[in-house]
Amino acid sequence: MKATSRFKSAASAAAISAGLIFSGAGALQFVGVTQAVAAVVSNVSVQGNERVEASTIRDYIGIVPGRNFTNTDIDEAVKRLFETGLFSDVRISQSGSTLVVQVTEYAIVNQVVFRGNRRVRDNQLTTATQLQPRRAFSQAALDADMEAIRAAYQRVGRGDVVIRPEVVNLGANRVNIVYDIQEGGRTRISSITFGGNTAFSDGRLREVITTKRSHILSWITRNDIYDEDRLRADEEALRTFYYNRGYADFQVISAVGELDEERNEYNIVFTINEGERYSYGAIEIDSTIPGVDAQALRRLLDVRQGNTYRAREVENSLVALTEHLAGMGYAFAQVTPRGDRDFNNRTISIVFQIDQGPRAYVERIEIRGNTRTRDYVIRREFDLVEGDAFNQVLVQRAARRLRDLDFFETVNVSTAPGSEADQVVLVVEVVEKATGEFSLGAGYTTGQSTAQSGFSVEGAIAERNFLGRGQSIRVSAGGGQRSRDFAFSFTEPYFLGQRISAGFDIFRSTRQFDKYSMESTGGTVRFGLPITQALTANLAYNFVQDQYRFRGNCDPDPTATGCNLSPILSDAIQNQSPWTRSSVSAGLSYNTIDNMRDPRTGIFANFNTEFAGLGGNARFVKFTGRGQYYHLLQEELDLVGVLTAGGGHVSSLGGGGLRVFDLFNSSERIIRGFDYNGIGPRDSATGDHLGATTYFHGSAELQFPFPAIPRDFGLRGALFADAATLYGSPFTGQVTGDAMAWRASVGVGVMWASPFGPLRLDYAFPVLKQNGDRVQNFSFGVSTRF
Repeated sequence: MKATSRFKSAASAAAISAGLIFSGAGALQFVGVTQAVAAVVSNVSVQGNERVEASTIRDYIGIVPGRNFTNTDIDEAVKRLFETGLFSDVRISQSGSTLVVQVTEYAIVNQVVFRGNRRVRDNQLTTATQLQPRRAFSQAALDADMEAIRAAYQRVGRGDVVIRPEVVNLGANRVNIVYDIQEGGRTRISSITFGGNTAFSDGRLREVITTKRSHILSWITRNDIYDEDRLRADEEALRTFYYNRGYADFQVISAVGELDEERNEYNIVFTINEGERYSYGAIEIDSTIPGVDAQALRRLLDVRQGNTYRAREVENSLVALTEHLAGMGYAFAQVTPRGDRDFNNRTISIVFQIDQGPRAYVERIEIRGNTRTRDYVIRREFDLVEGDAFNQVLVQRAARRLRDLDFFETVNVSTAPGSEADQVVLVVEVVEKATGEFSLGAGYTTGQSTAQSGFSVEGAIAERNFLGRGQSIRVSAGGGQRSRDFAFSFTEPYFLGQRISAGFDIFRSTRQFDKYSMESTGGTVRFGLPITQALTANLAYNFVQDQYRFRGNCDPDPTATGCNLSPILSDAIQNQSPWTRSSVSAGLSYNTIDNMRDPRTGIFANFNTEFAGLGGNARFVKFTGRGQYYHLLQEELDLVGVLTAGGGHVSSLGGGGLRVFDLFNSSERIIRGFDYNGIGPRDSATGDHLGATTYFHGSAELQFPFPAIPRDFGLRGALFADAATLYGSPFTGQVTGDAMAWRASVGVGVMWASPFGPLRLDYAFPVLKQNGDRVQNFSFGVSTRF
């Protein structure tokens, strides 16, 4: 019993001891966990800092002595310190009652040097890179800058550029960054091909895209540079091209550039699926909004049953309906075109569905990427402002307007949720491009008019986005053997904050003829007010002074005793120097041209009335009009027909009669094949052409690409026939040729969309002329279509 009792006592003691031991361990473990979860320190020690104040670092970590903190607080403190971009390493630990913050600061950039760069300037590279003097250095920033430099060289066609960075330690935690750049050869584009196209040839599609094959003048045009962003823009251009020609199912399957590293050339391949070509089926308008008469809105539609389907016409109809409904007070009306394809008949029936859209408002408009263009230049293209009802159609139209400005490489307008459920944020992202232009043109004209014949040259500097304000400025100068021209123009597209263009022109020109010379100095103040998308009203004030200097053996003053220049120069000219014209003009312009630089379809017409008599010598009213109609005759062959017609008439006011300088003179815009001022009424004694009170002209032209020359070179040919008449004279006496008599000519022309501007060479042969007409067969100069 005793033994058993002793054994039980020993076992109990052992159990109690073990319990105490395990209980103590558990207590110790609990204490440890408690300290890991929450702790208090009496001091924060900052170590390793050289430039950043310790107090600044303590503010960032947010851990205060005497207050509890956890491991989560330490993690957040480490993140905040790294986010400052000032430290390459951060460590936080606890030593007794002290929290130790150990930091390693980034070195400070002292200087950034670029070596070996010639194609891209230092200031361009500096703008593209992050590392700048007095900023913190990091390896991540260095790597990003190398990619930015490489991208800058890719944009100028130097894709094989080699960049070797060097970090030079100057001591005192300062470094210099040196980029050793080997620019390499220029990467070219040797071919652009298309796969899957049957309706249009590769040559026609190459005209649509902006990326071009390399040729002898590519070093000027710079349009043979491989760029991914440009390829995406080319894809969109192809979609627009096909959608506007009936191919509603068109798709770009891929657009890739394959680099031939040995030749340093890209081969670009577009793979597309054209789909079927559609026409319009039934066109309907359906409205669920009470009070909206759907049938009354049909007059606003551009689409017509049976016509070829064109996405542009659907969009125009959509905008017209939306604007009209907004004007009726339906700010939230939503117009949705719904297409129903008939694959058998290849038609698309469209229903424009009008519904009450969700009530959403524009909270704000954010603009990104514009480093040069002012914000207000972009904002004013929107018909929406903060607080207005959100309308997707108006947003899309604003995006199109921004693209039409030609200030940006790309324009992307997207939406983001606002601060409330009914608020929308418009995000406008743009990539700017160069808007300055330098053009140089030359020409040679044959003829008997001394001031017009011979070699001539013209140079101009223009800026479409002057100082980022959206204003246009142009300075030009030119001359020939006996001519000089100087001009300056300025245009503000939004006068007084309204969509009204305002501007002025100043010019001075000198002409030397066989028997006299003329100096013209003047200017114009002009305004333009858009009435519709195609119709614009114009108003201008004009002032011009002409000074004639005569070549004779006596005083040019016709009242001087014994001075008689009649055998040398027409009295009509002698008696009118100096001469001033102070006038106001008003007109209308109508423009539906698809592409002003390279037109294929549309109408460009203008009608102008000028009233002279606000001071000066001139007293007349003058009417002029001109219209051009472009029509694509054959899509695949790219045959374009152009019909032109125009006319004018001038009448005297106040009984003062008309002067020579008030009359119309012939030019190549009226008829080709004849000298400037080479037809119409003339002085029978001297042979001087005096101009006419009335003229009419017409022209028919066929434009076509040259079959043996790549289309992306920009060369096109033309066959034309012109007819014109100038008649009527206010002068009496020895005037002949003032009766209505038609002249006609036929000819050929060559047009070149050159890097120096549009140039044109014409050879015209008169087939119908009158006695006294002066012939000019050959002309070469800057092409002016409109």
